[in-house]
Amino acid sequence: MANFQKALNRVLLHEGGYVNDPDDRGGETYKGIARNMHPKWSGWLVIDTRKILSNFPGVLDELPQLQQLVAKFYYENFWLTIQGDRINSQLIAESIFDFCVNAGIRTGVSIAQHAINVKPDGIIGPVTLQKLNSMNMELFLASFTVAKIARYVHLVKIRPVNQKFFFGWVRRAIGDI
Repeated sequence: MANFQKALNRVLLHEGGYVNDPDDRGGETYKGIARNMHPKWSGWLVIDTRKILSNFPGVLDELPQLQQLVAKFYYENFWLTIQGDRINSQLIAESIFDFCVNAGIRTGVSIAQHAINVKPDGIIGPVTLQKLNSMNMELFLASFTVAKIARYVHLVKIRPVNQKFFFGWVRRAIGDI
């Protein structure tokens, strides 16, 4: 079965630290947790109290309490939802987890379901799990990567300012294969 900590480590490599990009619809973001999407996350209280410090935002990565809140957030809101512990392949679980963090769970799971020819409903249930656990890993990762890149192309077409994120998204997707 897939390991959450390994998957989280991979996601955090992509998500980076503290960012407040005006072109990002998520707004203020810490390790991929967007304030506009998750305003009640308790980590924002910790972050807000550190903004007056001269070593902000660097100080954030040195706070064990904040790192625990990040891990708990991803475990409860993403890993459990995608049933990561029930996916046999670490690489498949990591790929789905990472894309769901980037694109949202329903979108990420629906695109994964398309890649395995399961009717997309955005929920990893028994049929999707069975198919994921019996499918050739390399074939899934290649198909899923192509589908993710197509999604990113669509996002740039409907919102051209997203072009500044496009090549980072593609590098992230290609890291799966």
